[in-house]
Amino acid sequence: MANDRPPAGPPLAAAQRIVVKIGSSLLIDRQTNELNRGWLAALAEDLTPLLERGTDVLLVSSGAIALGRRALSLPEGELRLEESQAAAAAGQIDLAHAYREILGAQGLKTAQILITLADTEERRRYLNARNTLETLFKVGAIPVVNENDTVATTEIRYGDNDRLAARVAAMVSADCLVLLSDIDGLYTADPRRDPSARLIEQVADITPEIEAMGGEAPARTAEAVGSGGMVTKLAAARIAVGAGCHVAIASGVAHHPLARLLAGERATWFEPRSTPRAARKNWIAASLAPTGTLTIDPGAEAALLAGRSLLPAGVKALTGTFGRGDAVIVADLDGRELARGLVAYAADDAEAILGRKTRDIEAVLGYRGRSEMIHRDDLVVTAVNRPASPNSLGLDESAAQRQEEIGQKQSGQETSEAHPKRPAIKPKEKPV
Repeated sequence: MANDRPPAGPPLAAAQRIVVKIGSSLLIDRQTNELNRGWLAALAEDLTPLLERGTDVLLVSSGAIALGRRALSLPEGELRLEESQAAAAAGQIDLAHAYREILGAQGLKTAQILITLADTEERRRYLNARNTLETLFKVGAIPVVNENDTVATTEIRYGDNDRLAARVAAMVSADCLVLLSDIDGLYTADPRRDPSARLIEQVADITPEIEAMGGEAPARTAEAVGSGGMVTKLAAARIAVGAGCHVAIASGVAHHPLARLLAGERATWFEPRSTPRAARKNWIAASLAPTGTLTIDPGAEAALLAGRSLLPAGVKALTGTFGRGDAVIVADLDGRELARGLVAYAADDAEAILGRKTRDIEAVLGYRGRSEMIHRDDLVVTAVNRPASPNSLGLDESAAQRQEEIGQKQSGQETSEAHPKRPAIKPKEKPV
């Protein structure tokens, strides 16, 4: 369902975590295959106030193959798979260096992450990538994600970075995804062919009618720098919206595209029906088959129902064979299901640390693992009509308070916000 009226305010303004996808056609000069440094510097200036206000920012960047093609003097025409992989290997060095240099001039820290679509689909690899990205956010860095084209087989094809950006946005529970393009949004028809085509500024549902407006994917040509099209952006929007993320298809041709979007420049906004947190919780509770059960004591039950993480100290027993990141049931001493979650340890390691304090984990396992058996972000309370009051669980208030204090000290619990605030980044002062 489409609505020609723009949203009341840009979702970008209120977003706590933003993913921005940058296409090759914006970043790389079509004639010279050189980096558009002025454009990237302007984008860095847009990012600075976002970081200063405590917003997490992640960039999904194309451009490595185009840069590497020039560096290796590869012939004109469509590249073979192995040539594309070689170009990506060479171009990735230049691309990463450019981001560090240009964003660093604004006092922004960057880190490079190379992943494939498979890393967003296989659960353990997904968790490893997600944990790395979360750590980078906590230290105030901007992850720059690119597809790992050097090891890709079928992945090097049109539109994958649009989908990759959507998958990454879902992975990190972003509340806003901006797909920067050479067009300012979705039109009722191709505006280059139909002068009566109208921009759709707000989409509440991606219906077959909306999908038809995207047309067909463009044919890949030797002259093209970018490789996607509107159809791939609509596919990306469907993925991200399903994860509770607002999505914008916006023009990135002019300098300062994010500042323009914040100022109300027109674009197409896709509206999610839930929040990222709710979408993730629903996925954990309803879409994953549990492979084991953790039985917990009343103190851990009180903490869990109060919204805390599940610590090893409160787990009394376990059943089942599961790996790290698998879904498990959390039950009380009577065997009644309380919650479901993604466990941070495989069954053997989890059994070894049952009832243990967090400080003992390294000594028991021989490595420093997670403080929580299940982090609260990976935990969904499924019990119906369970008492949330510590007294109703047979605990006096002082005992419940002690359990909560122990949990906070052991696991370094953060605030209850979806994305905990970190110290604002202080940019370097520009020379006078």
